[in-house]
Amino acid sequence: MTHGYAPATPEPPAPPEAGGSPSRSTLVVTAHAGDFVWRAGGAIALAASRGEKVTIACLTFGERGESAKAWREGRKLDEIKAIRREEAEKAAAALGAAVRFFDAGDYPLTATAELTDRLVTVYRETQPDVVLTHPTEDPYNGDHPAANRMALEARVLAQAIGYPGEGEIIGAPPVFYFEPHQPEMSGFRPEVLLDITEVWETKRKAMECLGAQQHLWDYYTDLAVRRGVQLKRNAGPNLGLAHKTMAEAFMRPYPQIAKELA
Repeated sequence: MTHGYAPATPEPPAPPEAGGSPSRSTLVVTAHAGDFVWRAGGAIALAASRGEKVTIACLTFGERGESAKAWREGRKLDEIKAIRREEAEKAAAALGAAVRFFDAGDYPLTATAELTDRLVTVYRETQPDVVLTHPTEDPYNGDHPAANRMALEARVLAQAIGYPGEGEIIGAPPVFYFEPHQPEMSGFRPEVLLDITEVWETKRKAMECLGAQQHLWDYYTDLAVRRGVQLKRNAGPNLGLAHKTMAEAFMRPYPQIAKELA
């Protein structure tokens, strides 16, 4: 089966940083059209609010496995893909990010050399300072580990000066795994808790762009509340004080590089 490489939506303008230096860049590699919103919408919105460039590489529309509502309504495959694309474009715009669609086909998403090579091109073009993607395990959805494998392999290949392809080689951007739907079953540890309170309403707006998965709106709202409680629980002086904090959880596959412990 041949899948097209749909063009990116126009990137929202990012204000230059002080002194005219280029803004930081975040790359999000996601299996399906909704994943980047549920799992990392807050991180994306925070980065965009700081004037950083955020690029979402959306490998599939989630047309077969994550669009049950549309199938029950009698929609056809091409129509469902168009619906999911429009939803993802609106959600990305709400968060302040640009999205690129690979249309690689879901359920199953198969890790291939061709897709990995296309991701290498995106890495070299965007020169990410940070990469967000799925964790290595998810017994409920094999598309997510497939996206992870390609995201990590492309990151390594994009650093190799002898690997063919356009663009400059990249450094070694830190990688953060966003939280899977059932973390306990996926070996996920909430090692990084990101305070997204200031952009929560932006994330909720983006979530509400995903009408095909409306059943997840409240689930991921509740999860943000729970992670917010855990964030404050681990913030020392805030222990026991009233708060209304929203948070996202991430896991790190590589060591954190630091000059001081914090």
